[in-house]
Amino acid sequence: MVPESISPAEYTANSIQVLEGLSAVRKRPGMYIGSTDSRGLHHLINEVVDNSIDEVLAGSCTDISVTLNADGTCTVADNGRGIPVEQHPRYNKPALEIVMTILHAGSKFDRNTYKVSGGLHGVGLHVVNALSEWFEVRVRRDGKEYVQRYERGAPVSPLTALGPATGTGTEQRFKPDSTIFETTVFDRDTVARRLKELSFLNPAVAIHFADERDGTKETFHHAGGIVEFVQDLNTAQNVLFPEPIYLHARRDTTDIEVALQYNDGYNEALLAFVNNINTVDGGTHVVGLRAALTRTFNDYARQRGFIKGEREGLAGEDVREGLTCVLSVKVLEPQFEGQTKAKLGNSEVKGQVESAVNEKLAEFLEEHPSVGQGLISKAVQAAQAREAARKARELTRRKGLLEGGGLPGKLADCHSRDPAVSELFIVEGDSAGGTAKQGRDREFQAVLPLRGKILNVEKARLDRMLQSEGIRNLITAIGTGIGEEFDLGKLRYHKIILMTDADVDGAHIRTLLLTLFYRKMPDLLAEGHVYIGQAPLYRVQKGARSQYAYTDEERDRYIGELGGMKGVVLQRYKGLGEMNSDQLRDTTMKPGARSLLRVTVDDAQKANQLFTILMGEEVEPRRAYIQEHAVEVTNLDI
Repeated sequence: MVPESISPAEYTANSIQVLEGLSAVRKRPGMYIGSTDSRGLHHLINEVVDNSIDEVLAGSCTDISVTLNADGTCTVADNGRGIPVEQHPRYNKPALEIVMTILHAGSKFDRNTYKVSGGLHGVGLHVVNALSEWFEVRVRRDGKEYVQRYERGAPVSPLTALGPATGTGTEQRFKPDSTIFETTVFDRDTVARRLKELSFLNPAVAIHFADERDGTKETFHHAGGIVEFVQDLNTAQNVLFPEPIYLHARRDTTDIEVALQYNDGYNEALLAFVNNINTVDGGTHVVGLRAALTRTFNDYARQRGFIKGEREGLAGEDVREGLTCVLSVKVLEPQFEGQTKAKLGNSEVKGQVESAVNEKLAEFLEEHPSVGQGLISKAVQAAQAREAARKARELTRRKGLLEGGGLPGKLADCHSRDPAVSELFIVEGDSAGGTAKQGRDREFQAVLPLRGKILNVEKARLDRMLQSEGIRNLITAIGTGIGEEFDLGKLRYHKIILMTDADVDGAHIRTLLLTLFYRKMPDLLAEGHVYIGQAPLYRVQKGARSQYAYTDEERDRYIGELGGMKGVVLQRYKGLGEMNSDQLRDTTMKPGARSLLRVTVDDAQKANQLFTILMGEEVEPRRAYIQEHAVEVTNLDI
């Protein structure tokens, strides 16, 4: 959808409205960008690019370039209308300077300038400017090129006309402030994924990406829009019909696009966007979509006799099994929860999306009966499996394995009953379990040894999962339940620590566990309760001196500090069971001395594809992934 916009001639300083002249961004950056870690750092690029995308939505931009420069800066350039540079009639400053230095100043508040905008809060450029060591803006408009430079949010030079220029557009280059951010090194893959995502959502624009640090260049342009997006998400899946279903409708001022396709798997992959913003926490648009899918499938199934009489209909999880879907809505006045805009709150959007999807999807199923019957058959099978899982849970409860009953016999529980301080170490095998039980602090640390590898839940429905003793033990120990019964409030340990061996089997077990959490208990990851315990690979000893090394580089450095290999005793730990209990305690389990890696899911799309490739049924995508990344292997255990 390309909304109406005003012409370049009408886009002037009068379009810039100042709502508030107060900035506390440098004092509390987390309020504006979420955090000061790597995620917050990359939010800076997103804010600048979003302004260029708003020009695309206004029909005024066809090309965007993003460059990660060798000096640690980032440059974003577009061929939009260019930020206005003339004096603002009320504030007696160049409009550009107002946009860059005054909070909540921008044309996004003026609906004549932008009908639809992702940078709605009007703080984007201001925030990036405030959190940058320096920021330089070049604007081409009215036949001239202008430049102005800022340092830590304040202008250090006046707006200067450099000379004549052709075309229009804005180029912005900034260097993140190292006194604000934990890291100022941009990750190429993180930036590329967001740019690729935007190219799917905005098929009219070509986005050129370059990383001067390694010379890579890439152009993202997807004329097929979100249909191509769904196809890309389903690359490693066995799809049930070749072309995704595309639905497009308009309700009042809201534009609604949906692309969906089913595969023969058991998991749902839903990405939802509002004005190009990835609403990872969902919102009213997602509620409306899911309600429409459930209603439409049930109506279709009853009309054709798949569901007869008073029999219970299909549940939402039944009709979404194996679904890959992209929902993109353009809302005139979106109401987000927080500056990071993770959840949409507009109540009217639920009914708009539900009505549109119900109407358009019903039409599609009527016109494509073979696809409709195949989808209903899959949903009915999912419902049958759901009922079997319900009976399995009831049987398990009667045996006292869930909700208030006995804990798994293998679990060595801690004394504390305060989940906030309690930790659960999940280890592989009785040998490592015995060492961990001796090395733990019994007051707040629990240990659960696993017997072998757990079931790969990427290839199994819930009913089959509950037949696995290992998974039942995990669910029981963690306490939250699973599926419809999942309740984070019943979590027994706020730190769940995966402590596996540093070999191929250990990596496989860790991947299986993370697959279980990602697919069936995603809130554990979303709320930051899952960690990986970093056990050392080596013990380097010479006489009374010893050091633990977690990498080959650390090992070599310690050996060098000891004067070389002569007299050095080098111990390689292949398994946790090879360590003494005090060694495991001091290196991996003791707070303050250990190194824990918190597992997060910052990018649902990447995580979904990686789990599908590594743990799914299709062999060819897994082979291609291994071949592509084989050169990155540094330690191969064969």
